[in-house]
Amino acid sequence: MGQTLDKPRVVEAQVNYALDTGQVETFHANDQSLDTVHRDPHTVEITDARTMAAPPRLDVNGFELFEMPSAITDWREAAVVNTVHPPEIARFIQQVTGADEVVVTGPAILRWGERSGEAGTRDNSYPARLVHSDVYFSAAEQQTREVNPHPERRVKRCAHHNIWRAFSGPPIDVPLAICDAQTVRDEDVIEASAGFDRDGQIVWRLPSMNFRFSPRHRWHYYSGMRPEDVLVFKRWDTQADKARYVPHTGFSDPTVGEDAVPRASVEMRSIAYWYD
Repeated sequence: MGQTLDKPRVVEAQVNYALDTGQVETFHANDQSLDTVHRDPHTVEITDARTMAAPPRLDVNGFELFEMPSAITDWREAAVVNTVHPPEIARFIQQVTGADEVVVTGPAILRWGERSGEAGTRDNSYPARLVHSDVYFSAAEQQTREVNPHPERRVKRCAHHNIWRAFSGPPIDVPLAICDAQTVRDEDVIEASAGFDRDGQIVWRLPSMNFRFSPRHRWHYYSGMRPEDVLVFKRWDTQADKARYVPHTGFSDPTVGEDAVPRASVEMRSIAYWYD
């Protein structure tokens, strides 16, 4: 899965935090000219987690790399992907977490690096270039209630996960950076609104998290991700002694040349339930 070094490999790259204006600012899936978020760019060190002696763990650091082959051969065939892949994801997350039930929420989301001619050709198909997490506290709690497949049972724990795969193969020019949940505090969170726009119109909004910069944050990524690799990370977890949410963002890897195939990725989202 990668070479472990005496000292982990590190790259430096710019990521976009947000400034706290005291208002709930909006960022948009497609037309960024509609954004009201005030970006706060910082150059940070991003550790290649493949080279760490102790690999990050999902419930400790909020993210983990797994191998998950799929029956999908063409990720652009939406009808096939959204029929075949959700059951694959549900089985995989149930196996990884030991949850009683797993619900896959929404269709597959395909994104491309900006150098690709396919970036922007589909809904929400640009790489996210803002440090964020997908749901704000209140939205996570609401989704937990609404999606629960067994409302008659008492929920002991619920965990929301993102499952991210780069099907373009290595090297990845715009990989995903994820922040160690152990280095993040609630005070770093800025409530924001994710606007899902089409043709200049807002279709719906979702309360989400942006983040203010902190020097305590520790960033990671995985170099050389293969199509069978998946990065699983937390959106939310109701269990206080587990990693709860993970700031993340796309970034330009300075070690990857412009002749590399632009990133193509697919993301799925799931909610896992444990019952009494």
